[in-house]
Amino acid sequence: MLLLLFWKKSCVFNPQGRAVFITGCDSGFGHELAKRLDHMGFVVFAACLFPDGEGAQSLVRKCSSQLKVIKVDVTQDEDVEQAKKIIESNLPEKGLWGVVSNAGISDWSETEWNTIQQYHKMADVNLFGSIRTTLPFIPLIRASKGRMVFVSSILAFIYVPNLSVYSVTKRAVEAFADCLRVELAIFGVKVCIIEPGNFGSVTKVLREKAAEEIWNQFNDEHKKMFNQEYLHIITDYVNTQLRAGNKNINLVTDAMVDALVSPTPNTRYLVDNRMNKIFFFMFPYLPTCVADSFFACSGIYRKRKSMLFSEQVQ
Repeated sequence: MLLLLFWKKSCVFNPQGRAVFITGCDSGFGHELAKRLDHMGFVVFAACLFPDGEGAQSLVRKCSSQLKVIKVDVTQDEDVEQAKKIIESNLPEKGLWGVVSNAGISDWSETEWNTIQQYHKMADVNLFGSIRTTLPFIPLIRASKGRMVFVSSILAFIYVPNLSVYSVTKRAVEAFADCLRVELAIFGVKVCIIEPGNFGSVTKVLREKAAEEIWNQFNDEHKKMFNQEYLHIITDYVNTQLRAGNKNINLVTDAMVDALVSPTPNTRYLVDNRMNKIFFFMFPYLPTCVADSFFACSGIYRKRKSMLFSEQVQ
């Protein structure tokens, strides 16, 4: 028992003199994590798209002088280069301990409604933004034998109709993180992936839409295929799912903190309520025909088939 207590005490992490760089701190997970780490004693570099906005200024008001807000658009090389200069000039004695690639955007629509520009836009933030804010900091993290943390999603390994663009980017982020983890392991660096479920109601990363908004963006071919009645049904369904999301944002920030301070962090943190975690864990191992049947048998997709397929047959 005494040995166990000694071991636990020896594993207590001391954040003093260590810095963490977090992207996407204007709101959501990044915002809450920045506050948590500041209160723990880390030096926090909080990257915000809008440094004069309410989210960034809230961090300035509520956190200590150790937290520094940096203007970073993760799609811009010059912003990341400037952020690195600021961080290197203000590093505490133990250096840069962690980089948390959290910045991201989302949207929903049927795959057919998307344009290639929409794929480019989301990939530039979610995928290339994560890569852009990782590569320049690898030498600093290697020097401290620290942590790289990537915020992904359950949609990286579970396919959901209407969210193909987002899923594509998050699956690619995980491939990047997996390769990086293996390469950096020999230097004592740990790479972790956070996979939240539906926390849209608290992060607002996925906004609600009105049927008319989608209809007004349709071309003539889409208007011929997808009627307005269907759009009202699908938007009501998605908006309801968003409002029903998990509201306990601490589940995600707890996982992020563990990834940064645990002596033996998980490679992946699947974050949701217990029932959803069981389902999400099993889903990738199901035969494709069984997994597809979850969607084919659902009420919303039976309505979709009756409203769209039958109309085309006629």
